[in-house]
Amino acid sequence: MSADVVVIGAGTVGAALAYGLAIRGARVLLLDGGDRDFRAATANFGLIWSQGKGMDMPAYQQLTRDSADQWPSFCAEIEGATGLDLQYERRGGLTLCLGEAEFEARRTKMLRLQSQSGRQQADWEMVERGRLERLLPKLNLGPEVTGASYGQRDGHANPLRLLTALHLAVVQKGGKIRSRSWVRSIRGEAGGGVTLQCGDERIAAGRVVIAAGLGSKALAAEVGLDLPIRPQRGQVLVTERVESLLPLPLHAIRQTGEGTIMIGATHEEAGLDSSTTTRAAAGLSARAIRWIPALSALTLVRQWAGLRIMTPDSYPIYAQSQSCPGAFVATCHSGVTLAPTHAHLLAESVLAGRLPASLDAFHQRRFDVPQAA
Repeated sequence: MSADVVVIGAGTVGAALAYGLAIRGARVLLLDGGDRDFRAATANFGLIWSQGKGMDMPAYQQLTRDSADQWPSFCAEIEGATGLDLQYERRGGLTLCLGEAEFEARRTKMLRLQSQSGRQQADWEMVERGRLERLLPKLNLGPEVTGASYGQRDGHANPLRLLTALHLAVVQKGGKIRSRSWVRSIRGEAGGGVTLQCGDERIAAGRVVIAAGLGSKALAAEVGLDLPIRPQRGQVLVTERVESLLPLPLHAIRQTGEGTIMIGATHEEAGLDSSTTTRAAAGLSARAIRWIPALSALTLVRQWAGLRIMTPDSYPIYAQSQSCPGAFVATCHSGVTLAPTHAHLLAESVLAGRLPASLDAFHQRRFDVPQAA
């Protein structure tokens, strides 16, 4: 079998990339694993978020802002192609603060981020409690809530609908998706291109993109790339359906299009353990109730955990192999926010055979710092 580009990993990152390749006329093969694979895409919170992101990495601030700005047109594009409603809203987003110290710490962080970005005009503001109450008229905020930061670019969408729509769009544009397909080896060819061993089958391709989440480390090693990634567990709670309460998402609480309220998320170094814990449920619930006491009256109907793909600095890795120039790696834990970037900038770069200078900051060589003796 042959393809112009093989994308390994059918999560949000890989699916967005495969879609972008397919609409540009490439013969795309998207390889998915098994049902028991660790899938960050199925546990995503669904925020399209830029505020507070990119500390000490201005390039990530810019990448996130650009992607958030592309989301309205990207959403219209996907919905128009598939007829699926992604439940996307962009009315801004809030990060609530408990107490004056937390409010001032948030302001300081946001000012530092803006200074690092070099931007004169802010796309955020600090909101005192009085105005916050007007922004959230149906909520009685907890007495400790002093205010929030408000990000103008922020919003949210349904991550499972996004993933379904991307898969559908890939097939509509002529791409192929194969499940239960595990790549055993990747080899660069002398005349260019790559050969993948997938089970008993060999697949020839002009390019390969490794976007297999936590499975990317072993696959990247096949093409000479050492990925310093690790799993980080995030647990989320979901309540029963209620009337519309939240007109815009909070950083850790959002109301879905179906009316449920999602509460998240933990950041746990638990290895490859994706189980849920009562300790996490209690911690998430307690903080949420401090923000919005009325949540204590709702019934929790579900709790789940997923594994984020984390790098040492938490930022993405986009890289091209030197020993196998047809091989690329794309890994991040913000696949929903960055979906337009993956579908457009990254897809164009893969087809061109070279990553742009704007992505140089995301190569894993940034971690190659000699340790002090």
